[in-house]
Amino acid sequence: MNHINKIEHLGIAVKDIEQANTIYEQLLGVAPYKQEAVESEAVVTSFFKVGESKIELLGSTSEDGPIGKFIAKKGEGIHHIAFAVDDIEKELDRLEKEGFNIINKTPKRGADNKLVAFVHPKSTNGVLVELCQDIN
Repeated sequence: MNHINKIEHLGIAVKDIEQANTIYEQLLGVAPYKQEAVESEAVVTSFFKVGESKIELLGSTSEDGPIGKFIAKKGEGIHHIAFAVDDIEKELDRLEKEGFNIINKTPKRGADNKLVAFVHPKSTNGVLVELCQDIN
């Protein structure tokens, strides 16, 4: 049984979401299909479809938000890799039993109509991992 179905998206932290939208629209040859604010995370997101995967641009709405802090510390760039799962709670339990450091023990509502939870980069070779489940 597959626990992880596919790479759902790559999240890229950007300083200026509108400028980044222009750059990625030129790069990918398509416009973002959705832009959405996630106030609980102090972020505005833009999603681009690339084949079966997506690129999520993340622009902070606050220097104190997770993306604002990430950019201040590391600069713009890849913030996380997200994997699609069918049962996020079951997958979180499995990963925790495998010894992974789970940031969100309880999934929360994220962008693009998803339940999301994160695995700490200290347990995944420095990469922040997001699990995503479609909300029906």
